[in-house]
Amino acid sequence: MPLTEMLMWPLNGVPPGSVRALPPPPRPRRGPAPVGPELTSGERCQFFEQMRRAAEQARGPDRFLLRRQALYLSGYDRAADTRHWLAHQQRAERPGDWLTAWLNHRSVAAVAARQGDRDRMSWFIDTVLQNDEAGEAANLAYWAYWVGETTVPQQSDAFIADGSLSSWHGGKLLAHLVAGFVPHDGYVELNIHSVWSLVQVRPHLLRSRAAVRGLRERLPIMLDSGELSQRARRQLESVRYAIRLAEA
Repeated sequence: MPLTEMLMWPLNGVPPGSVRALPPPPRPRRGPAPVGPELTSGERCQFFEQMRRAAEQARGPDRFLLRRQALYLSGYDRAADTRHWLAHQQRAERPGDWLTAWLNHRSVAAVAARQGDRDRMSWFIDTVLQNDEAGEAANLAYWAYWVGETTVPQQSDAFIADGSLSSWHGGKLLAHLVAGFVPHDGYVELNIHSVWSLVQVRPHLLRSRAAVRGLRERLPIMLDSGELSQRARRQLESVRYAIRLAEA
């Protein structure tokens, strides 16, 4: 994840966590200076043209990962036709196995959320994750690998469905997901659902004072928000109740 965050910085303007944790410089720079790496409009245009080209040309099961990553990065394009282009690309995808279909659904939901469409993410949670043990396990394995719960590199996406990462702890993942408890964030419903799912399979995490402190700080803010679905509210209340049980 640190490398991914660094690469995404000039695209989304969000500094990596390791950078945000640094103390402010003792002396400010003289004159105007950017707060992070920036791309010119021409550089951004060239980058996203290349991503679109890569996505359109990456066909076939052996190039699915390349296509998925190119589509993911294309979702950061601010061009007016981005949503339409992405929708067309994702309608053209016809996965032939469970894992590929699952990853495609997740990618579609993630890109849609970044473009301001929350309905697709809600559909993904309600239809592809909830009440599906394999889907829930795949979601947590995907997150765990992405945030660095394991340092063992994987050469394909197969680990997401085969349970090979079942020994990861979960503390780093919980902290990452709770940090995403931001009412207006497009991913917030997925973060909430993933925390709810995580504490069910890793209840020991609620014995960590740091983890509980972070949850206690965010739960009231989230429950007071008018942005959340009823499902998300129920899951937050369930997590709050689980904290009480763990402390009893």
